[in-house]
Amino acid sequence: MVLFACSTAQAQTTQPIWWFGVSGAANVSSYTGTTQTLNNSLIAPAAFHKGSGVRPFGSVLMEYRPSTVFGGMLNIGYDGRGGKFDNVVAPCNCEATLKTNTSYLTVEPSLRVNLISNLFVFAGPRIAFNLQKDFSYRQQLQPNTDGEISEMRKTILSGQAGVGYDFPVSSANSTTKISISPFVSYHPYFGQDPRTIESWSVSTVRAGVALKFGKASKIVTETPVVVAPLGDVEFTIVEPKSIQVKRVVSETLPLRNSVFFDKESNAIPVRYLSLSTYAATDFKEEQLQQAETLSGDGRSERQLNVYHNILNILGDRLRSNSSSSVSLAGASGNGKAEGKVLAENVKQYLVSTFGIEASRIKTEGRIKPVNPSEQPGATKELDLLREGDRRVDIVSTSPELLMQVGGDMMMKPVQLTNTQQDPMDGLVTFNVKGAEKQLKTWSLDLTDEQGAVQHFGPFTKDQGTVAGKTILNNQREGTYKVVMTGESLTGLPITKQASVHLVQQAEAIEKGLRYSILFDFDKANATNTYAKFLTDVVAPLITDGATVIVHGHTDIIGDETYNQKLSEGRAQETQKILEKALANANKANVKFQTLGYGEAADQAPFHNTLPEERFYNRTVIIDINPAQ
Repeated sequence: MVLFACSTAQAQTTQPIWWFGVSGAANVSSYTGTTQTLNNSLIAPAAFHKGSGVRPFGSVLMEYRPSTVFGGMLNIGYDGRGGKFDNVVAPCNCEATLKTNTSYLTVEPSLRVNLISNLFVFAGPRIAFNLQKDFSYRQQLQPNTDGEISEMRKTILSGQAGVGYDFPVSSANSTTKISISPFVSYHPYFGQDPRTIESWSVSTVRAGVALKFGKASKIVTETPVVVAPLGDVEFTIVEPKSIQVKRVVSETLPLRNSVFFDKESNAIPVRYLSLSTYAATDFKEEQLQQAETLSGDGRSERQLNVYHNILNILGDRLRSNSSSSVSLAGASGNGKAEGKVLAENVKQYLVSTFGIEASRIKTEGRIKPVNPSEQPGATKELDLLREGDRRVDIVSTSPELLMQVGGDMMMKPVQLTNTQQDPMDGLVTFNVKGAEKQLKTWSLDLTDEQGAVQHFGPFTKDQGTVAGKTILNNQREGTYKVVMTGESLTGLPITKQASVHLVQQAEAIEKGLRYSILFDFDKANATNTYAKFLTDVVAPLITDGATVIVHGHTDIIGDETYNQKLSEGRAQETQKILEKALANANKANVKFQTLGYGEAADQAPFHNTLPEERFYNRTVIIDINPAQ
């Protein structure tokens, strides 16, 4: 990628060297030591030792910042250090209290050091001049006494250190700079003995905020601007050999071995098809495989209908294989007892409707399923995660019922035959390498031989697809001039040109194959668990010259960007496993198209309303289309 630089004159502002402002804070003081002699006329019968108080602090301030790291600060203001001592018991067995209202005029010069960004630390001496030294003494059975504490130091020299942060509130180009700066400082007891007698000492934590103003000057500089020229992205088109209007597809549909229950009910949801005892007598799972359906909108209504017959499929398999058995693990966040109820309701349906012996079905209750969606520490979209965890999982070691696919147990799949409208190998793929990093958006204009223009976009990723049938628009064949127009991150237009020739084939060709692998929630590295299934089952069905389309999907739970990368990673890993198996089998000339759609609703195999739909959307789908 080639970059070039140019210079533009820009008005900028300097950062002020001098800052002025005001601050306000609360002094939280703690008292230690001994205080008993209050003045020449009052000695408390019992000594006071500990106390605390909160008093205001206010100052005018000035800062000097000659560099981006070191500077100086000066605060001059009112410094309240009053408080109340802990009550004591006088010899008369009566309670005594002492309050002070000491305050100072404080002068606090500090060294300021910037750490990162606008975070700074400061430290320096504190010079304090006593302003008030009032006290209030109360003792039961004695008259109230108010006065001034004697032997108070007129001047105190101590230290302080703190941390603050400058939040700019003015515009970058304004010459008047304003910042709001919260701060915290600590004033240890060293040097803070307020009296020349006894051992009373004060430690203080100060927390507040400063408002600062500075005057900047405008300067005009020649600022180098890096501009991405035309040609910094690579534009290519992958066109199908011919556009298929429809294709008959034999699909191996995995059956998720779970029944999901509604939040407010322990009954089997009505969306799971329940049969009468009479209807169950004639039910065979092969009935679900007979009728073809059109799925032109990309959703798999028929596949979901097959899944919603899962209890009837299980009942039919148990009835046909009398030696097989099954375990039902019910999970409910409300407790194991309710989980057990969910499992028992499924068992009761199998026993009463299909006549399965109760001894062949074991049940257990759990709080969470073995593979829960809600992981420890999860804080977002908990309702959707918990909805997926309220379920009954079907477990069996009988191969007639379930099979090991990857790292999970699944019900044995059902074979379906569908007629696909606009199969995926009829997609025209437009690749703009570098778009995600270099462009805000990009769009396409396709012009046919008669001058008619079609517009597609905007796109934001490195790859975009358009159905070939949509481009042809009922034409049998066509050649199109393609203009890709993008906007760079610096606002400059980027244009690329290419052409594409499309041919539509009206009749369905040789039957295609489809396989799917399913993932539990957020299992990013689970693809390798399917290596044996992909190598032993899927790869042998890929013939020389075939086109294999691998597309990954996720549900809508989680961050959209993360889901996009998750789907891409799963699809790419699936391709690598298949390519390795094909190489070992000496099969060549196989064309792969690998896509990740993330949670994109217009490409998702299912909706995302029901938990089972979201579970089925956590998938990689493999379409095997014969050579054209």
